[in-house]
Amino acid sequence: MTLELKDELGAHVSVEGGVDKAPARAHKIGAVVLQLFTKQPNRWAEPKIDDETAAMFRDERSAFGISVAGAHDSYLINLSSPDSRLWRMSQRSFEAELRRCELLGLDFLVTHPGNATDREHDAGLERNARGVTEALESVEGSTRVLLELTAGSGTSVGGTFEDLQAITEMIPDAHRDRVGVCFDTCHAFSAGYNLVDEYEKVWSSFDQTIGIDRLGLIHVNDSKHPFGSHKDRHETIGEGTLGTEPFRRLMMDERLAHVPKVLETPKGDDGVLADRTNLGLLRSFRE
Repeated sequence: MTLELKDELGAHVSVEGGVDKAPARAHKIGAVVLQLFTKQPNRWAEPKIDDETAAMFRDERSAFGISVAGAHDSYLINLSSPDSRLWRMSQRSFEAELRRCELLGLDFLVTHPGNATDREHDAGLERNARGVTEALESVEGSTRVLLELTAGSGTSVGGTFEDLQAITEMIPDAHRDRVGVCFDTCHAFSAGYNLVDEYEKVWSSFDQTIGIDRLGLIHVNDSKHPFGSHKDRHETIGEGTLGTEPFRRLMMDERLAHVPKVLETPKGDDGVLADRTNLGLLRSFRE
């Protein structure tokens, strides 16, 4: 089967067998955009990527024409935590994530802002900004940190455009150009941004609050839960509560045409088929 590799669409792909295997997996689903984990996301252990593996990844990326490649950080990281020990563990882990990204030559590192478990929301935002800043100060390079919009559940921070902008503004000027935003369609809908009935209003608000120029990535996911549920469960495109229309508008939106878009939808028993199907549906909206 011949696959056209030409647009800004991709998916989160497996690194089983080594990170250097990821570009071939992106190619197999017909994508030149990929997201990966540089470590097991539910463990604190920090793997070392040697120079040979990094060189292999770069070679494979070039061979398969991967135009955009990035990572998502560990699920354990909580840079908004009031617990000083957990915060420092999180900051060190995040810094290690950023170092691996730079070694691999990745374009972005997506991070969830975390949880202010003391319910001191503003303090949580400040702690997050401090953690990101320390990492950027320690790790020079071009990998861009992307703050991901969350579903806004419980004590989490980052569930509003205002939260993401507040964190960004607390990053010193010298490093702010390395900070952007990742917009997740499932999270946005669950957080109270009605992409179904108020698509234009949502994006106008984003532009006014943050600015489209800070949008570095879109996670393209349908949702298993209803609008405003504050629950984070992804669904196959068109089979969840968002339906197809918001994604049709997303794919036709000229303001967003340049922004990389990555699937994090369920893989099922055949991940390649699932990703190809979702990507095919998204591409069909432009035909």
